[in-house]
Amino acid sequence: MLDANIKTQLKAYLERVTQPIEIVASLDEGPKSQEMRELLQDVAEQSSLITLIERADDNERKPSFSVGPKGGDGRVRFAGLPMGHEFTSLILALLQSAGYPPKVEADLIEQVKALEGPFHFETYISLSCHNCPDVVQALNLMAILNPNIRHTMIDGAWFQDEVDARQIMAVPTIFLNGEHFGQGRMELAEIVAKVDTGAAARDAKKLSAKDPFDVLIVGGGPAGAAAAIYAARKGIRTGIVAERFGGQVMDTMAIENFISVKETEGPKLVMALEEHVKQYEVDVMNLQRAAKVVPGSEDGSVLAEVQLENGAALKAKTVIVATGARWREMNVPGEQQFRGKGVAYCPHCDGPLFKGKRVAVIGGGNSGVEAAIDLAGIVGHVTLLEFADDLRADAVLQRKLYSLPNVTVIKSAQTTEVTGTDKVNGLVYKDRKTDEVHRLELEGIFVQIGLLPNTDFLKGTLELTRFGEVIIDAKCQTSVPGVFAAGDCTTVPYKQIIIAMGEGSKASLSAFDHLIRTSAPA
Repeated sequence: MLDANIKTQLKAYLERVTQPIEIVASLDEGPKSQEMRELLQDVAEQSSLITLIERADDNERKPSFSVGPKGGDGRVRFAGLPMGHEFTSLILALLQSAGYPPKVEADLIEQVKALEGPFHFETYISLSCHNCPDVVQALNLMAILNPNIRHTMIDGAWFQDEVDARQIMAVPTIFLNGEHFGQGRMELAEIVAKVDTGAAARDAKKLSAKDPFDVLIVGGGPAGAAAAIYAARKGIRTGIVAERFGGQVMDTMAIENFISVKETEGPKLVMALEEHVKQYEVDVMNLQRAAKVVPGSEDGSVLAEVQLENGAALKAKTVIVATGARWREMNVPGEQQFRGKGVAYCPHCDGPLFKGKRVAVIGGGNSGVEAAIDLAGIVGHVTLLEFADDLRADAVLQRKLYSLPNVTVIKSAQTTEVTGTDKVNGLVYKDRKTDEVHRLELEGIFVQIGLLPNTDFLKGTLELTRFGEVIIDAKCQTSVPGVFAAGDCTTVPYKQIIIAMGEGSKASLSAFDHLIRTSAPA
C-alpha cells in the first residue's frame, strides 16, 4: 500500500511515539477492507509500540478503524482510507493518542477538556478536499483530549448510501449527536466556541480589555498579513482581527502566478503567511467578525474603535481594512434554498460528491473554465453557462475546455432559477439573444462568477462604490482620516494575491506616515 519513501518518512514520525497505541480495525471480506488492512499493516510495521487488532463482529461501519492508547476506548475513528490530504490526520491522531503535545494554546486545550458531553461528531469528507483535514484534525484532537467526545471521519465516496440518506452535497459536513452541526472549513477554536455557549462573552471581555493599538488591521488575508508585517517591523503596537486568517486564499488550490514561486496551494501559502506574521509581535485575534468601525478624530485625540459581533470593542490610532471578498452569488430563486444541497462554490472540495452525475458551472472566466475542466474528470457531464457572448478565460484554458468530450458550453445564458425538491434537480436559464427559456436537468451547480467585497459593515462609515468596494487613493487612504484599506475589498484594479500583498504593505506605510504626523494619547 505505502511505497518505500512514505514508509521511511512515517517511521521517522512514529519514532516520537512513546506510549503503546492500538489500532482496532472493523473489517469484512470486501476489497475496501482489504485495502484498509494493507494500509494499517504498513503503519503498524513502522513502530513496535503500535498494535493492530481486527474485528469483524462489532457494530461499527465496515471498513473503519479506531486509534487510541492501549486499553482505551478508541474515540477517534476513520471510516475510509485516510490518504491524500487526510494522511496527515492519521499521523497526528497516532502521535497525539500517544501523548505527543499538540501545537495549540494552553487555554484552548483546557477549554476542550472542560466540555461536558456526550459529544459524538461525524465528519463527511472527500479526499480531494483541502478544507476537510482542518476539521478532521480539530475534532480528532478534541476526542483525544476529552473522554466525553468521540469523532468519526467518513469518506463520502466509500459510504455513498449515508451521503444520499443524509443529503450531503458539500464537504466537510459535520454532524453532532446525529444532528447537522456545520459545513465548510472550521478551526478548533471555532468548533469549541460553538459548543461552549459561554465562550463568546468571555472572549468579548478579554478583547475589550486590550490596550489600544497603533495599527489595527481588520482582515487576515494576504493584504492584512502584509500590512501586519510592515507595521510590526516599525516597532509599533500591531494587531490583526480576522474572521478567518488566510481568507479566500484558503479556498484556492492551484497558485501558479505568485512571482518567485513556480506553484503552490492556498493552504500552504496561508501557513507560510501565518508563520511569517508570528515572527513579529503581532496580536492575532482570529475567528472574530467586525461589526462596525467608529472613526477617531482627525488630529488623533480620539481613538478609532473597531466593534466586533461578539460585543467586544478594540481601540486603535489607525485602522487598515483588508477584509477581502467572498464568492459572488447568482441571487436567483432556489440558490439559497439549495446551498449545500447541490449548489456549491468549491469544485475541488465538493466535486467528488458528484461522481458520474450531471453538473453545471456558472461563469466563463478563468475560475469557471478551470472548474469545468477539473469537474470533467470526475462527473458524468458538465454544462458551462456564460452570461456574455464569449468566454473570458485565457485562450489556453478555452482550448483545453473545448477538447473535452463531456463538456457543453452555452453562451449568452442568463440563469434565472435553481430547481429541486429536497436537493437540486435542475436549473432554468434564458437565452439572452432569443429570450427563449430552457431547463437543464442536473444534480449539481458550481457558481464561479467572481467575488463580492466584504464591506457591508462599513456602509455609512466609509465611502464605497456602488459595487461595495472601499474607495481609496494611491496611498490606500479612505474617505476617513486614519482609516486605510487594502486588497480585494477596495477599488484597486486586478484582484490578485500578489497585488493584495503590495497594497497591504502600502497601506501600512501610509498608516505609519499618518502616525508620525499626528499625536494621540497612549
